[in-house]
Amino acid sequence: MRVLHVIPSVAPRYGGPSEAVLGMCRALERAGVPTLIATTDADGAGRLPVELGRTTDYAGARVVFFPRQWSEAFKYSRPLARWLDTHAADFDAVHVHAVFSHACFAAAAACRRAGVPYVVRPLGTLDPWSLRQKPLRKRLLWRLGARRMLERAAAVHYTTDEERRLAEGPLGLARGVVIPLGVADAAPAPAAGRAALRARWPELDAAPYVLALSRLHPKKGLEILLEAFLDTARRPPLDGWRLVVAGDGDPSYVASLRERVARRAGTELVVFAGWIDGEEKLAVLAAASLVALPSRQENFGLSVAEGLALGVPALVSPHVNLAGVITAAGAGWVAPLERAALAATLAAALGDGAERARRGARGRALARARFTWDAVAEQLRGLYSSTLDAPPARPGGGP
Repeated sequence: MRVLHVIPSVAPRYGGPSEAVLGMCRALERAGVPTLIATTDADGAGRLPVELGRTTDYAGARVVFFPRQWSEAFKYSRPLARWLDTHAADFDAVHVHAVFSHACFAAAAACRRAGVPYVVRPLGTLDPWSLRQKPLRKRLLWRLGARRMLERAAAVHYTTDEERRLAEGPLGLARGVVIPLGVADAAPAPAAGRAALRARWPELDAAPYVLALSRLHPKKGLEILLEAFLDTARRPPLDGWRLVVAGDGDPSYVASLRERVARRAGTELVVFAGWIDGEEKLAVLAAASLVALPSRQENFGLSVAEGLALGVPALVSPHVNLAGVITAAGAGWVAPLERAALAATLAAALGDGAERARRGARGRALARARFTWDAVAEQLRGLYSSTLDAPPARPGGGP
C-alpha cells in the first residue's frame, strides 16, 4: 500500500500541521507503509531552501516540493497540480491535509479523475470559530470546491471527538473518523533540559516556569495569558515564577506582545524565546512545570500532547479540543478564556507542586496510552485499508 500525503507547506513556521505530517509519515514508514509528501516551498514571505520537482529527504520523510507561485493564503502551485494529475494514480490512497488551499483542491480533483480514494484532515478549519475568520473568502472557496472535496472523500480524519462534533453537525458532513496525532516518545532528562536553558536563558537557571509553545497568532489567547500571568506572578509566594513564550509569528504581532509586557514592567518575568525545535524544544518542554495553551480554537494542541508525554501537566481553555480528554484523565486544568478566571487557575496550579506532579503523571499515562506515533500509524493503516474497499471516488474534473 503506497500513500501520498498532500499539504500546502511543511515549513516549521506553520506549526503543528507541518510537524504532524512529518511525524505521521515517519511512523507510517516504520509500520511498513511507504509514503511520499507532495507540498510547496512556501515559508511565509520566503521560500524553503529545497530542491524542486524531485523526491528528497526532508526531516526524515520523503518529500517532493513545488514552487508556490502566488498567494501566501491559498499557496497556488500549478506545477504541483500538474504533478498530481500525472501521479495520483501511482498511489493506493491519498491523505489531504487542510481544506482551503490550492494543493488540497488539486489533490482531490486529481484523485476523482483517477478513481483513487482520498482522506481529508481538516486541521480544525471546519470549526465554527475558524469559519468565522475571513468568512467571505471561505464561503467562496466552499462553493468553488471545498464542499465537493469533503463530500466525495472516502473519510474525513479528525484528531479529536470534539473536532468531529463541531464540524459534522453544522456542515452536514459524514464518514468522519477520529484518530489522534502522535508525539515523540524520547524524553530528555530534566538535567539536560536545565543545561539547555542555562546556555541560552541564564535567567531561567533556577526559576520554575510556565511554557506557552506555539505559533504566535491572535487565536492562541496569548494576550490574556500574559495579563493573567503578570497578575499572578507579582504576588508572593509565586513571584519567583517565569513565563516562557516560545514560537514565532507575524513580526508586528510579536512586537505587540512584547510591548504589552513592557507596559506592565514585566520584562523580567516573561521570556520571549523565539522559535525552538528538535532536541532544544524537547529539553525546554521537559524542564517546564506547566504547559499553557489558552486558545480561542485548537483542533488538537500538539504542544500540549508533547508536554503530557513528558509528564508536564497542561492548562488549556475549553476551546482546545483536547480539553475534555485532559479533564477526564485529570491531566491538567481547564480555565475559561477570561483574565480573572485564568489568573485564578494559574495561581492554583503554580501554588501546588504535589498536585502538578500528580496531574503530570496522569498526563504521561494518557499520552502513552493514546498519543504514540506507532499506535497512530496502525490506526491510519486500518483507515487506508478501509478506503480500498469503499466505492471509488466519483469521476469528474473541476475543483
